[in-house]
Amino acid sequence: MMSNRPYDEASNVTAEDGEVHVDGPDGVAVSLTPEAAVETSDRLMAGAAKGAGQRVEAQRQGEQRRFEDGR
Repeated sequence: MMSNRPYDEASNVTAEDGEVHVDGPDGVAVSLTPEAAVETSDRLMAGAAKGAGQRVEAQRQGEQRRFEDGR
């Protein structure tokens, strides 16, 4: 079952015998082909950029609300 909380600790990644091994929080462990690891990396980067943008937007909206409320 997936946890609903985000982790702030990065996963460890190693390569051995032509496979990429990812060890993450809560005992997450996966082995990938190099090709799958590259695609996963691309998807992680895209998701990270989107998530960071969402945080910035939420912060801007919060600042706008405080301004409109006269705080």
